[in-house]
Amino acid sequence: QLQASGGGSVQAGGSLRLSCAASGRSFSSYAIGWFRQAPGMEREWVTAITWSGDVIYYADSVKGRFTAAVDNAKNTVYLQMISMKSEDTAVYYCAAAPIRSVYGFPYYDWSRYEYWGQGTLVTVSS
Repeated sequence: QLQASGGGSVQAGGSLRLSCAASGRSFSSYAIGWFRQAPGMEREWVTAITWSGDVIYYADSVKGRFTAAVDNAKNTVYLQMISMKSEDTAVYYCAAAPIRSVYGFPYYDWSRYEYWGQGTLVTVSS
């Protein structure tokens, strides 16, 4: 299972770090994605990282501001967010998708993810 944490309230320009703790099985052949959903909006893909940490993709909306990383020893994936904007306000979810090839996989497609964390709320005030 996955458990997301670290959400909270921050002012625009501030930083937060989200955590996604994995347990119960090996995720070595999985990619971990972060998605977010603002009220009344569609679920939006944010980033995806392979469990090895070798391959990382970001949505254009967060590129240069968000950084994903894996700590294999702690079975945890992190999402470091800096220079936050009000439009980053959303519930953030981590999810795991099985992958056979790290290249060409549609990381943005939420339907490919099998395991989901419970979500953590991030609020950015301007």
